[in-house]
Amino acid sequence: MTRTWAADPEVDDAAVRSATGRGWDEWCDIIDAWPGSAEGHTAVARHLADTYDEVTDWWAQGITVGWERITGRRLRGQMSDGTFSANKSKTLLTDATGLRAMLLDDAARPDLFPGVDTELRSAPSAKAIRIAVGPGVAQLSVEDKGDGRAKISIQHNKLPEASDVAAWKSYWTAWLDAIDQD
Repeated sequence: MTRTWAADPEVDDAAVRSATGRGWDEWCDIIDAWPGSAEGHTAVARHLADTYDEVTDWWAQGITVGWERITGRRLRGQMSDGTFSANKSKTLLTDATGLRAMLLDDAARPDLFPGVDTELRSAPSAKAIRIAVGPGVAQLSVEDKGDGRAKISIQHNKLPEASDVAAWKSYWTAWLDAIDQD
């Protein structure tokens, strides 16, 4: 029987087969046949890692996400808790230390996010800064690239709807363009 895929997994069949000895259809058949598959992502990944010697914890997660996409249990950008994530990154001409300080400063943050309520959710010493913004929490990493450049990576998590992803990707694109000092 040929399986109808709801969506393609992020990793292609050749890569999963090379790493684990099985392709996507085989892994889907194995997971579907396991009585605990209805218990959710964590249970499936743990089962794969505990049962199959060729499956590392990393591959157990990847196989589980692939199975969820193939079978329609998870949409692109959807996390295991049902929320969605939007990601954006860019290298900018901006001072990394100054930007980080503004992100951490409750009084300065409104200048970075005009008209948007924000709340710091991480310790000032955290490597990545977590800020509640809109319907979710954005994790911002600021990496000093030298010569006045900084790479900004944003992962906006806990978005309630798939339709929120495009809107927030657009927001973060405009935000990164606005703080770019070139």
